[in-house]
Amino acid sequence: MSWNDFYRRRDVMDAVLRQAARNPGGELPFADVPGAAQAFACEEDLLLALHYRWTQLLSGYLRAEVAGPEDAEGVPGDNEDHVDAVTRACHAAAADHDTLRAVLDANLDRYASLRSMREAEQRMLAITAGLAEPHEPVEEITKVGAAFDALLRNGPARPARRRSPVGSLLRMLAPSA
Repeated sequence: MSWNDFYRRRDVMDAVLRQAARNPGGELPFADVPGAAQAFACEEDLLLALHYRWTQLLSGYLRAEVAGPEDAEGVPGDNEDHVDAVTRACHAAAADHDTLRAVLDANLDRYASLRSMREAEQRMLAITAGLAEPHEPVEEITKVGAAFDALLRNGPARPARRRSPVGSLLRMLAPSA
């Protein structure tokens, strides 16, 4: 793929998302976007490219929330619950890219390839949240990831913040006004 092809595909995806913003759960506006058929052979290819974009975005949000020990050893808060961090990352990504997420959700059942990409995303969430280990059977990780994904989508919008025991102790010791 040349750089021209890359930019043409990116522009088509952006145009599709702009048009889909009017009705994100509706039909994919593939035929309505000039050049879409030339940039992508079919709707499935476009949806796979959109899912790849989503995966890149979500991975960035996850990396920002759940930095590994190789990134910053000894940083305050590095013992934070990864489930909360993954929850924040997922909610932020979905809020910032709501049309993209809605288009993917609306078209998920149309193609088996999208379902397999969704399962890979769910496994990534389960492992990143510490709910599963990479060496566990793929089927088990997928089940855990699917359950976690369902909780993320249907649970409260924000995870409850845990109070640090040290912070609670300091608040008790501080003189009240």
